[in-house]
Amino acid sequence: MVVYSKPGCHLCEDAVALVDRVCAELGVTWSEVDISTDAELMREYGEQIPVTFVDGRQHDFWRVDPERLRTALTA
Repeated sequence: MVVYSKPGCHLCEDAVALVDRVCAELGVTWSEVDISTDAELMREYGEQIPVTFVDGRQHDFWRVDPERLRTALTA
């Protein structure tokens, strides 16, 4: 589970808090990638952040639905 985000993004802060909570409940590890440190990631995801990836595939962007995330992480 990976969250692409950048500093100063309030949607990113909300998504990170939600992902942290859901992953803690399920015992799933996750990481956060700051896209502002990578020009290619900024080009690709700059308008969509936060972007979540589950098992290497894009799962959601802008808002994270906790039930949809739980379902994806337990599939």
